[in-house]
Amino acid sequence: MTNGHEAPRSARRAELAAFLRAQRARLRPADVGLPEDVEPSLRRTPGLRREEVAQLSGVGVTWYTWLEQGRNISASEQVIDALARALLLDPDQRRHLRGLAGLATTSGETHVGDVLPRLQRLVDAAAPNIASIYDVHLDYLVWNTPYTRIRNDPVRLPDDRRNLLWMMFTDAENRARMVRWEPAARAVLSQFRAAVGQRPDDPRFVMLLAELTDASPEFREWWAEYPIRDFRPATVKIDHPQIGRLDLEMFQLRPVEHPDLLMVLQVPASQDHLQRVTSLLSPPVT
Repeated sequence: MTNGHEAPRSARRAELAAFLRAQRARLRPADVGLPEDVEPSLRRTPGLRREEVAQLSGVGVTWYTWLEQGRNISASEQVIDALARALLLDPDQRRHLRGLAGLATTSGETHVGDVLPRLQRLVDAAAPNIASIYDVHLDYLVWNTPYTRIRNDPVRLPDDRRNLLWMMFTDAENRARMVRWEPAARAVLSQFRAAVGQRPDDPRFVMLLAELTDASPEFREWWAEYPIRDFRPATVKIDHPQIGRLDLEMFQLRPVEHPDLLMVLQVPASQDHLQRVTSLLSPPVT
């Protein structure tokens, strides 16, 4: 009898095996730089042989055969990526393969310069709701006018500190506006801690960690506690100097085509609060 955890793992191994067989079957030797058979009709299976995939990816034939048979064996990230190269997988197929192998599926990061105009249109369309988008390091990418008027203007920050953690832990104006700053700051730190744990050698993470540790006593103290917490729905309370108290419901979204990016949407929690935000954004009547 299998336990409750073994059944899903067995199903995933079977799906991994089926995926590898299908990708192997679609390729001919010439596609991967191997000589064609003198007598193609003698090739017993469509596509590449297991031996050829093993040779191209630098793994043992027996081990690869077991992988295609769905046996209970583990595969390292390096091996899975080698198989992806050998099978000429495109980015979507690579992510699928990594997921089936139980690996992180966001290894390829978005080239933000190519998508910034599209992302800017997205956050602008979210107005009058407050919207901003961050990269994997929680660096600001784009934000809309409501964000600058209600929360803060990232342009005020130096380029290397245009980051959600820097804003949350070192911006005095933001801290003064937040009715309950500590829970919100702890929540952001917990998500950041989880992200850093996945990429402890990432140079940007290393720099952020060192500088924030020096700059903020709270960051330094809470980081040592090793907080880990996924996002949970919350309402942030803001005391705005012009329109008073605002309750903002927090939402986090990820674009399907760029899962390494994070969109944070802050929605006024009542019609009254929405009207006050709208009044702040409206040009004065002359």
